[in-house]
Amino acid sequence: MPFIEVTLVEGRTPEMKAKLIEKVTEATVEAIGAPIEAIRVCIREVPKENWGVAGLPAEIRQPGLTEQGGGA
Repeated sequence: MPFIEVTLVEGRTPEMKAKLIEKVTEATVEAIGAPIEAIRVCIREVPKENWGVAGLPAEIRQPGLTEQGGGA
């Protein structure tokens, strides 16, 4: 049973996360032929203050990181 974990900076809408789960599942079926019923996707959301990019907290390095779905 494939278990796929995706880590993101928090701030995506429920609709965006649902679409991500859908697309990751589809890609897994296509790539390895796993039955869709066996695929699990887990999204872990990290607060922006706990996310670093190039040695700096993400909120300093990339303000607006999750606005409009951009960034990590």
